[in-house]
Amino acid sequence: MNKILLISTGGTLASSCSVNGLAPGMGGKEILSKIEGLTAGFAVDVEELFMLDSSNIQPEHWAQLAECIYERREHYDGIVIVHGTDTLSYTAAALSFALQNIELPVVLTGSQVSIENPIADATENCRAALHMAASGCPGVYVAFNRKIIMGTRASKVRTRSFDAFESIDYPYAAKINSSGLVLNPCVSQSSEKECILQNHFSTDVFLLKLFPGMNPDIFRKLKVLGMRGVYIEAFGIGGLPFALRGLTEVIREVVQEGMIVAVGSQCLYEGSDFSVYEVGRQVLDCGVIETGNMTSEAAITKLMWAIGEYGDRERVHKIMKTNLLGEFGTRQDWMLK
Repeated sequence: MNKILLISTGGTLASSCSVNGLAPGMGGKEILSKIEGLTAGFAVDVEELFMLDSSNIQPEHWAQLAECIYERREHYDGIVIVHGTDTLSYTAAALSFALQNIELPVVLTGSQVSIENPIADATENCRAALHMAASGCPGVYVAFNRKIIMGTRASKVRTRSFDAFESIDYPYAAKINSSGLVLNPCVSQSSEKECILQNHFSTDVFLLKLFPGMNPDIFRKLKVLGMRGVYIEAFGIGGLPFALRGLTEVIREVVQEGMIVAVGSQCLYEGSDFSVYEVGRQVLDCGVIETGNMTSEAAITKLMWAIGEYGDRERVHKIMKTNLLGEFGTRQDWMLK
């Protein structure tokens, strides 16, 4: 019998109606009682860590959650985390970096509708999460709508639909169908290295979505505010304007002053290649880090983690350019999907 730890953090799945709208109010034990029919064959313990809407989840909570998992990992076959959907992909990416080489499956799930609602997707998502947690496949994953996604590749793409999450430019780790949990042999996070807790995240970072006419002085102001890193969502396959306002020259200036600047695409799929156009090559010459087909969630959390753990600019650059957990990859990877 697989021993599973259920960690509850709140979210829509655990929410009830209040005078101020839906708010988390259901603890892990109550959640477990509502999915009792799904737990046959599992020995499930409960850890009630937070009671938060995921919009209120902060890096301090990521650190606490990672520590909780790290301390309990040797006592369980797998861990399921009930989490709100709005920042679930950020937490999944953060845990992936903080718990590299984790020896067991850690599976985040949630729902678009409270588990109290008869039509809720909560039950099906919990079923998928439990079975993935018992699969023996180590790593951090997201379970949603019968699909299992690597923690660094998940993105919430729909606000209401039950099919809320997709695996961006990467195959699904597993799917649930009439055959049960079907694992994808092309996706593996297994490692012989030891899991070491690395749960420091810097909040001195900024995510900026580029738009036509943006004032480049924003970068100087961010530097004055003490921002150590900036992630820019640029246009298309990779472009930033160098005409009229001199954006690339200001980026060059702040990079030379020590700011770490990473750049990716605003487009959800197929990633960036800043070597294609002149407007991309100009910014590469400024000393920025290109993130390829990393999701924005993975890119910003990796930047926060790298600065928080290592600090040193050269080391952060090296870490950001290293594919640690499949957070970026080749065209062949996502064509397997």
